Amino acid sequence: VQLQASGGGLVQAGESLSLSCAASGLIFTSNAMAWFRQAPGKERELIASVFRSVTSAYYADSVKGRFTISRDNAKNTVYLYMNSLQPEDTAVYYCASGKIRSIIVDLRTMKYDYWGQGTLVTVSS
Repeated sequence: VQLQASGGGLVQAGESLSLSCAASGLIFTSNAMAWFRQAPGKERELIASVFRSVTSAYYADSVKGRFTISRDNAKNTVYLYMNSLQPEDTAVYYCASGKIRSIIVDLRTMKYDYWGQGTLVTVSS
């Protein structure tokens, strides 16, 4: 399985940025796809995840209302659209995949199996 993230960069506070993650080597539609981030000196945190429907996607409180996750199953790609970026959003962003193993899916607590290499997002004030 390979997850290739791209789209990071340097932006100013208030600006927008989009990330994408192309997946290969897995049955994309059988996996939840997620974005994590890790800021300097902090633990990695799950910020968004989606399985079947974007309307039931999970968002961390820190990004809710500003970030949007979506997926294109035809392209095996997951996206993260980030608006109103703030300096505290500065982090390395990772995409991850998690195989769905049960009928009941908890995107927040489920196990994620594979990770991309990470892409750096830097927000200047």
